[in-house]
Amino acid sequence: MCGRVYIKSNLDGLLREFSIAEREAVGGMANQFPRYNGAPSLYYPIIITDVIRDPDVFGPTFVSARWGLIPRWTKAQTPGRPPVNARCEGISTVGLVKDAYRRRRCLIPIDGFFEWKDIYGTGKNKQPYAIAMKSGEPFALAGLCETWRDPKTDEDIRTFCVITCPPNEMMARIHNRMPVILHRQDYARWLSQEPNPFELMKPFPAELMTMWPIDRKVGSPKYDAADILDPVEPPEED
Repeated sequence: MCGRVYIKSNLDGLLREFSIAEREAVGGMANQFPRYNGAPSLYYPIIITDVIRDPDVFGPTFVSARWGLIPRWTKAQTPGRPPVNARCEGISTVGLVKDAYRRRRCLIPIDGFFEWKDIYGTGKNKQPYAIAMKSGEPFALAGLCETWRDPKTDEDIRTFCVITCPPNEMMARIHNRMPVILHRQDYARWLSQEPNPFELMKPFPAELMTMWPIDRKVGSPKYDAADILDPVEPPEED
């Protein structure tokens, strides 16, 4: 799964790295980044495209969206947290996400994400890891986007989720899933009107990635400082 991300640069820096997209729709987020411990329910800059998917968008464009997908046909928010991930397996047929997958795919630019390893298999002693590109460059996760109208306020709320796939060799050492990371040459295809670009949803090459153990303070979404990425000694395992 993918339930926590980080963005090391300010908003302008992130937008420059993804110059394929227009940037005018996220100006109000400028004071929210860097964000070293990004959790669900917060707003992030994502990239969407195509007027069919959003009448205000005429090409790849940054927009603000909340992490946790609410399908547009939902009549009212249900108790609990909206789904933050969608499995790639069966994504074109699962009722909750199949329409968003076919029509409203998005890119989620980040610098890295976090995952927890269950050291002893009990679920009670988990070691967090930071995962990023070896090059240090930002990258984009594959996501789905929806715009839901709150019937109580008549407000349009844009939301998204991250697509996950089986792990590569590196990620398999700590978890049985990983987010779908897209190669830059595949961004345009992912954002296109192609109904089912399924072969893009595969494990990213492990040799291009790196990971390292970090302090468990990352477990609190309230802790958001740069030292959250400092490496610690790897845990001892039986």
